[in-house]
Amino acid sequence: MSKGQGISERFAQRRSEGRAALIPYLTVGYPDAQQSAECLTAIAEAGADIIELGIPFSDPLADGPTIQAASFTALQKGMTVEGTLESLRSFRASWDTPVVLFSYLNPILQYGMGRFVSDAAEAGAQGLLLTDLPAGADPDLEGEVQDGPLDLIRLLAPTTEPDRVPRVAEGGQGFLYYISRTGVTGARQQLRDGLEGEIQVLREAVELPIAVGFGISTPEHAAVVAGVADGVVVGSALITALSSGGPDGAGELVASFRAAMDRAAT
Repeated sequence: MSKGQGISERFAQRRSEGRAALIPYLTVGYPDAQQSAECLTAIAEAGADIIELGIPFSDPLADGPTIQAASFTALQKGMTVEGTLESLRSFRASWDTPVVLFSYLNPILQYGMGRFVSDAAEAGAQGLLLTDLPAGADPDLEGEVQDGPLDLIRLLAPTTEPDRVPRVAEGGQGFLYYISRTGVTGARQQLRDGLEGEIQVLREAVELPIAVGFGISTPEHAAVVAGVADGVVVGSALITALSSGGPDGAGELVASFRAAMDRAAT
């Protein structure tokens, strides 16, 4: 696929159908390499539009306890950046679902940014989200991604100053990931008040599709967010389903989110 084609076309397709894109997150190598690979297939079959593939890291400060634990387990089982790319390569042999690699900066710098971008694209990735590389923090590093074959996915938070939003969006590609609340990732009982209004304001300021994540824990949450955003990201709830029900349980959860989102669109 050419740069951004898979991500942009998937959002365009869903928009033309009046539906939001479903974007599940998985930590590669959790609970082990075999089940992780099976889970990738299960969530693709269940209706994932785009998959966020998390590279395990030893100090995942933006993540809550569920994803932290998954990351530590994956590292203990021997998962690496190289192993992540091999897992993606195997998945890509049978599936064309767009994939965004989700990582902290340190593992990528250890691998080498230019080498990583090239190898990730060769393995079948369409995008890269770096949790701890704010817009403008290192233009040279950002440029290595922006000028290469991967989309650089930007993060926006409720605390982002309004006058900074266009600057962040201008350097972003594929879609904007809007963090639904402050703090770390993790399942929550209810969505934060004001979220819908914030998405509507963002739509007036940016042209990229907007996907919302952090704390979206139930099909009902997903249906509400799908009514105002272009994409819905589910992470911790999916890791929990994988932990308790294996790949089949993860697939069932994704299918339930997809069904709730589609019902909300009718």
